[in-house]
Amino acid sequence: MVSSKAATVADYLAELPADRRAEIEKVRDLVNAALPAGYREGMAWGLIGWVVPLEVHPDTYNKQPLLYAGLGAHKNYNSLYLTCVYASKERTERLKAAAAEAGKKLDMGKSCIHFRRAEDLPLDHIHDEIASTAPDKFIKFYEEARRSGSC
Repeated sequence: MVSSKAATVADYLAELPADRRAEIEKVRDLVNAALPAGYREGMAWGLIGWVVPLEVHPDTYNKQPLLYAGLGAHKNYNSLYLTCVYASKERTERLKAAAAEAGKKLDMGKSCIHFRRAEDLPLDHIHDEIASTAPDKFIKFYEEARRSGSC
């Protein structure tokens, strides 16, 4: 599945085969446990997304809520999108170092980590990164990145 037309997270999860759903649910549970107050979970861009709601920050370049984290099942792998890490070179390097220390090899894109099983991820560090950025701080990251042209 590359992009789902599911209207709800429950519908999205129901579309997945049981083995894929189990891995996505493990990571989803971690994100929800770590997520600072003020973000909202729902469907975004065909995957599970945690966003800054438009009523909190309506001034986005695409008129869509700011995506803080995303989680999706693709044809051959799963992806965890961490824009809180993408927004900072320091955070990216910290995540890579934590993965290496945990003996995990990250398959990273610019803002995503591909994985097959939740155990492939440095879960403790991902929990801490997600928990580290309240919506107001993330909005500042976003605004600085837009001004600087880095995203």
